[in-house]
Amino acid sequence: MRILTQSPVGFMLVEPVLRKDSRGSFAETFHQERWRELGICAEWKQDNHSVSKEAGTIRGLHYQLGPAAQTKLVRAVAGAVYDVIVDIRCGSPTFGKWYGFILTAANARQLLVPKGFAHGFCTLVPDTEVLYKVDEYYSPKHDRGILWNDPALSIDWPVTEPVLSDKDGKHPPLLAAEIDFVWKECEP
Repeated sequence: MRILTQSPVGFMLVEPVLRKDSRGSFAETFHQERWRELGICAEWKQDNHSVSKEAGTIRGLHYQLGPAAQTKLVRAVAGAVYDVIVDIRCGSPTFGKWYGFILTAANARQLLVPKGFAHGFCTLVPDTEVLYKVDEYYSPKHDRGILWNDPALSIDWPVTEPVLSDKDGKHPPLLAAEIDFVWKECEP
């Protein structure tokens, strides 16, 4: 596994070693001991599989309040997504800053999304499938979201008129969202 981006604010973009031959390819996409060596000690509790039929589908920006907050390990297994995370930790020097990544079945990249970040993605091609692990179970009472096109965030989405769920189209902007994450500066 190769780390492509390791941010001081906690997210990580990794690329598994892809072994190719005449049959196709093989990649080890998760190995708990190797993740622990990278300092990721999440105990994964649930796997989610998202299927989007149309290009331009946006899912997000989602998060769960504590104590059901989730760390996520996200990857595209068919198609491609523009994956976005937003720092929603009150007091963080990067509060409200967003980061975007291209995850495709071909590049096999995975994004580690820490607690305290809202997460969403836009499909770039039809029939896109995304798998992600979470370290807490889905909890409807803790489920929250931020409006995908909040002007204060100015996310550079690849679409202006996405396919959205009713729920995702009605999320509040960041400054009106219910947030219980507080940034704690790491000590040396």
